[in-house]
Amino acid sequence: MLTSVWVNLDILFPRPADAPRHVIETGLDLTGVVPGRLHGRFPSIEGDWYGIVNYEIGYADGRRDKLHLVDQFVPFNVLRKRE
Repeated sequence: MLTSVWVNLDILFPRPADAPRHVIETGLDLTGVVPGRLHGRFPSIEGDWYGIVNYEIGYADGRRDKLHLVDQFVPFNVLRKRE
């Protein structure tokens, strides 16, 4: 069953606060929240839940094309149900 979700890229791709920053204008924008489609749920042996999600990441230069990510295994703490 497909579920519409929000994927929090800030949590999925954390960046240390003290990491040096070098802006690449054509790079991927790994910040913010993007829409996704959850289509699988799996528990770990420790009881944590993970989802299989399709979502897209945009480029920093604002181009219309996006990187389409299919069947990504992500922890549930980066997902929120989209109404």
